[in-house]
Amino acid sequence: MTAADLSPAGRAGALAAARAHRFDVAVVGGGVTGAGVALDAAARGLSVVLLEAGDLASGTSSRSGKTVHGGLRYLEQLNFRLVAEALHERDLMVRTLAPHLVTPEPFLFPLTRRWERPYVGAGVLLYDLMAAAGRTGGRGGVPHHRHLSRRGVLREAPGLDPDVVTGALQYYDGRMDDARHTLAVARTAAAHGALVLSHAPVVDVLREGPRVGGVRVEDAMSGERFEVGASVVVNAAGVWAADVQAMAGAATFAVRPAKGVHLLVERSAFDSRTGILARAEDSVIILRRWFGHWLLGTTDTAWTGERRAPTVAREDVDYLLRNVNRYLARPLSRADVLGTFAGLRPLLAPVARDAQTTSALSRDHAVIEEPAGMVTVVGGKYTTYRRMARDAVDAAGRALGADLPPTPTAQLPLVGAAGWRATGNRVVRLAAEHGVGEEHVRRMLHRYGDELADVLAPVRDDAALGRPLPGADDYLPVEFRRAVTHEGALTLADVLHRRTHLAIERPDAGLPAAPAVAALLAPLLGWDADRQAREVAAYRAEVERDRAGLADDGATAAVPPGR
Repeated sequence: MTAADLSPAGRAGALAAARAHRFDVAVVGGGVTGAGVALDAAARGLSVVLLEAGDLASGTSSRSGKTVHGGLRYLEQLNFRLVAEALHERDLMVRTLAPHLVTPEPFLFPLTRRWERPYVGAGVLLYDLMAAAGRTGGRGGVPHHRHLSRRGVLREAPGLDPDVVTGALQYYDGRMDDARHTLAVARTAAAHGALVLSHAPVVDVLREGPRVGGVRVEDAMSGERFEVGASVVVNAAGVWAADVQAMAGAATFAVRPAKGVHLLVERSAFDSRTGILARAEDSVIILRRWFGHWLLGTTDTAWTGERRAPTVAREDVDYLLRNVNRYLARPLSRADVLGTFAGLRPLLAPVARDAQTTSALSRDHAVIEEPAGMVTVVGGKYTTYRRMARDAVDAAGRALGADLPPTPTAQLPLVGAAGWRATGNRVVRLAAEHGVGEEHVRRMLHRYGDELADVLAPVRDDAALGRPLPGADDYLPVEFRRAVTHEGALTLADVLHRRTHLAIERPDAGLPAAPAVAALLAPLLGWDADRQAREVAAYRAEVERDRAGLADDGATAAVPPGR
């Protein structure tokens, strides 16, 4: 085991250390922003504890569009600063920080009218020029764009309707696995000394006179509560950020959640070698390749329901299918949809005119430095998480009265990144040495990077760990075990929703395999038969909630009955 490994034993040690020590920084929220803050602070020499109410990335950061991008549509809004920053971060992730997790992906912007080519072409050219201007050392992250005729479009994407599409611009952004990327950020923070505690909700904020002095935490696994002392609390709780600030007795902003819905679609449903980004009724629609499937999104609607359980409604599915089908020769239907998910974007809404607010470099996120001893970072977009973290830690340094060194995170590869290309050269040999199919090893390379050999090692002692379980044939049992022994998973849903993606990748959501996976994890987490059954039931309930919008018309395969 290494410092980056989040094991059950490591969690017990982190709980003891959190009770026993006072920290420079306590971070509330284990999404990508909170994980990024923990990494940035630890890399600058501060003592850090990261506290997440549920699983790492269990909120917005596992329910994003799974694309690292500059935001082509923001150019039309004249938000050039945001686009420039995001393009720089996109290329940095592709090139240095997480090349095993973030890879260049082609997209077509289909043209349907003559005037669109010069207009859209100018925007895509500017997009590439801004990316080039932000690169250092003359090294790029993704290829440049190109113009396509109608014939060229149909070579790339035969599934587009030739009676609608007259041509296209093809450009590149980055594809990623958001949940695993956030996990990698958190594990890298742990490797640099941060304590990482998931399933540990903050239930109160402590005061030391006029200042915030720490937080009160509940261990969701045991129900025990304890206090964590910290000189600064960084509030990175996303859609719960205003609630955390309210615990400290302040109310300088509100968060208005906006719901984004995505559908995972069968690969065979759309014939194309490239994704598409196209105009929708009120924004854009994106259909992108995602690990053997298509991912279609997104909606953008206000959400006033339970923030831990945003639901996919029938009208969300209708909106997505209606808008994408405007461009397709063969329309998509509910029968093509494997799974769905909804995430909430935290939109900042100030409520106090005299609030002491420091706008970060991007106007799309803000750093709020009150009350004393608390720093809140809210808003923003996934791609710019590293800059958001830097701004928050800069503010924490001011609160500490410390002269912090500059952030080193732009040159700090995430766990799995440093030697992943060399590991890729060994794929054939690793497959032969472990008796595992080469297709599995190649897939796993883009999940584990240079940790791949270590992930496969247990198969040497137990060959069954290298043979897929019935109903979960896209993953190996050794991956389910790894989720617990190294990646901080504590529940069955943690494993099937975020460490793997069975929840959305199969029409049955992997439910037939869930009891076998639970039995595999049971010895590692001390589960008896009753606990295994409860874990399966809880997972089933999550799947049924996420798929409610598909079941409305009965066109989608039903979730298998319980055993």
